Order: sequence, then C-alpha cells, then structure tokens
Amino acid sequence: MSNDSARAVASAHTVNDYLDCLQVVMVNTTLPANIGSAARAMHTMGLSRLTVVDPKLPIDETSVSHSAGGSDVLSSALIAPTLESAIGDCQLVFAASSRSRHLPRPVVTPTQAAKIMFDFLDKQSTFTTSNHTDDNQSAHSNGKSNIAILFGREDRGLTNEELACADYHIQIDANPAYPVLNVASAVQVIASFIFAYAQTHIQTADDLDNNLSATAQPTLDVHLRQQWDEPAITQQQLQQLTQRTTDLMVHRGLANSEHLKSLPSRLSRLGSRLQLDQKEYQLLSALIAKLSKD
Repeated sequence: MSNDSARAVASAHTVNDYLDCLQVVMVNTTLPANIGSAARAMHTMGLSRLTVVDPKLPIDETSVSHSAGGSDVLSSALIAPTLESAIGDCQLVFAASSRSRHLPRPVVTPTQAAKIMFDFLDKQSTFTTSNHTDDNQSAHSNGKSNIAILFGREDRGLTNEELACADYHIQIDANPAYPVLNVASAVQVIASFIFAYAQTHIQTADDLDNNLSATAQPTLDVHLRQQWDEPAITQQQLQQLTQRTTDLMVHRGLANSEHLKSLPSRLSRLGSRLQLDQKEYQLLSALIAKLSKD
C-alpha cells in the first residue's frame, strides 16, 4: 500500500476505530486492585477491551475502587482460562517486556509498536471494532482485525513461553538500574503512546508529513507486508502450524521428540516473520498433511 493510500485509509476512520481493534491482556495477575488501575489507565487513553488471563484473585471491590472512570472497561472485561484462548483469534500480538529473553522477538519502542499496529490495520480490508461480548466472540470471525498487547505478572512479568507467543516485544525506556514498571503503569505508558500516535495518524496528508519530519525517530529494520489480498492468519493458526511442522519433523526423523529444545519457538518465530495469510496457511497445511502420510 502506497503512502497516499495509507493516508486515505487513515483519514476515513476515527481514533476509536483503530483503538477498538486493540485488546489489553493481563496474565495471571495477583492483586485485583491492579486490574482496576489498568482499566482506569485504558479508559484514560481510549482503550476499552480488557482480557484477564487466569487471575489469582477475581475482580472485586478493590478493582472497582481503583478503576474510577474506567468502571465500564472493568465491567466488560473478559476472564480467559489460558493465554492461548485469550489471543487465539488475534492476528498480531505484542508483549510488554523489560528484558531480552531467550530467542527474543523484534524489540520495539512504544511509538514503533503503535506505528506497526496502525500500519497493519490500514492494510486490512476491515478493522472496525469487534463485539466484545461475554462469550468472547472472535473479532476475526466477524472479519475484524484483532491485536493484543500482553502484560505479565506483578512480580516476574511474562514467562519465556508467553513471550514466545508475541510477534514483537515492547520495551519502555526507563532507568537501566531498575527498568521495571508496575503493571498498571506499564499499561498507562504504552496506551498513552498509542493514543498520541493515533492523533497524528488520522491527520491530513500534509499535516502527517509535517509531523513525521519534525518528530522523526530511528526506525527498526522490521519487515512488514505491503499488500494483503487475504486476511492474515491468527495466533491460534500460527501455533497449529508450528505444532504440525514439529510433528512432521519428528515423523521424518529430523527431530527427536524428547529433545526438541528450541525448535517449536524457532518455528513460531519464523511464522511470525513470514506474516502468513489465510491462503498461504492452507497451502502449508496441505503440504504438511501430504508429507505426514507418505
């Protein structure tokens, strides 16, 4: 998509159209108050979709008292039993992380993350808000785009396995001696960058050019697909493809099922980098199925 085409798409939508495609996912929280504080931070920055994965304690009165004006965000929050179920229908996943981990994904700043999100949405045919209902209706099933931002536990963040579910890791510039934020604070900071970027993104082409030239930042060398003739695959499909490929390699004697080490993570990272669409997913699935039978 050319710059002119992207600007035309951006000018046809509101800030809320973009923000409604984003969901904040909090993993295994300890304190209900932090869920409420995160809901307040989200509401302040225009985000409304909150999913809490396997909280140690349920949302309670302390959550409500800390949510302030974000009580609507809290009341519509979804509770998911696993991270996989929370992000299964997402086409793009980011994870907040203060440290580089084993087999890291591309690391981006909050501003770079916002740009990747909005560029991705511009390249999709539809991206208006999905129905955030109690039955966790899939945004993808309605032809809507769905992007998740993962936040980890208060005491230790996200595990390596959880970080491996993300396409990109977001790191917030902070004091190198202690670059760790409270989870609700991390939600606030990242959400504020996204909201600020949204304001710029929907301006006219001339204003956009002026703002980008005035606030230019070093860019990360990240591959982004320029054209999408089919919808992108979901996180659930990527994990299915990773598992099928791993099983095929074991079946063909190319890997030992008891010593896979980093193979699944490397295959998952490869899939994220390729940014497969639905047709490509079907082709690879058919190929794997054929090779598995031979």
